[in-house]
Amino acid sequence: MAMPALFENRLRIPAIASPMFIVSQLPLVLAECRAGVVGAFPSLNARPSGVFEQWLQRLRQELTDRDAPFAVNLIVHKSNPRLEEDLALCVKYQVPLVITSLGARSDINDAIHSYGGLVFHDVIDNRFARKAVEKGADGLIAVAAGAGGHAGTLSPFALVQEIRQWFDGPLALSGSIATGDAVLAARAMGADFAYIGSAFIATQEANAEDAYKQMIVDSAGGDIVYSNLFTGVHGNYLRPSIARAGLDPDNLPVSDPSKMDFGEMAGDAKAWRDIWGCGQGIGAVREVVTAAALVERLAREYDAARARIGG
Repeated sequence: MAMPALFENRLRIPAIASPMFIVSQLPLVLAECRAGVVGAFPSLNARPSGVFEQWLQRLRQELTDRDAPFAVNLIVHKSNPRLEEDLALCVKYQVPLVITSLGARSDINDAIHSYGGLVFHDVIDNRFARKAVEKGADGLIAVAAGAGGHAGTLSPFALVQEIRQWFDGPLALSGSIATGDAVLAARAMGADFAYIGSAFIATQEANAEDAYKQMIVDSAGGDIVYSNLFTGVHGNYLRPSIARAGLDPDNLPVSDPSKMDFGEMAGDAKAWRDIWGCGQGIGAVREVVTAAALVERLAREYDAARARIGG
């Protein structure tokens, strides 16, 4: 399938910066888009009431057609009290790309399609991928093993090849992507985009504590723990942050998924403030840099990998 017109000639590399709770706020999104990757943020990061609309106004005013497009992540879960309000603002400001998570709904897709917007839905397996497309999603984000935050357990090879057997629309791959070589590998597997999160936490524009950024620089794949304790959904977290909170990373209890509450997460939730999400790809992150410098590194590595393979 041809690349949607939204992205043509606007990306430095074929990548989407993933929307991360607390971390992805307006300065980071603007920097990502200007550097040439899709900048994304969860609408719940914009608080209190009224801030989300202010962010959308600024994005519309400050980004140009020379910049990469921006995306808004909507949490489609019954505990999200702002879903309908935020959806209405996405329609009002014609957000070019909406990323839906934790629930696929036809009415949300129809609302975004009403002005020509695109909807990508993140999935952890082929069953959820089919449901999302049946409900009208334009594209999919395959969240494979090793991705930061809420993540699946399937190998990216398995997940992408199963989806590509029946789906030829836009596909992004998430999971341990922190180098340009990995971006090219995602393309070689059949994805259209790499979906990159954790590497952007260690940037100057990210809304994260300096200790969080340094922990990413100092850590590697073996320092990641997979647990559902903190939100009710399985995800990957930095082992040192769990230990610092007084918990044993190797003996974490299992949480009740029915307790998941995105109303609480929209506030000052401990699960995202003190327990730090991160993916397994951080061994490639050696220093805290600007978002522009990170994208430039990724682009150099991507071009070098293409030349190496081509040669």
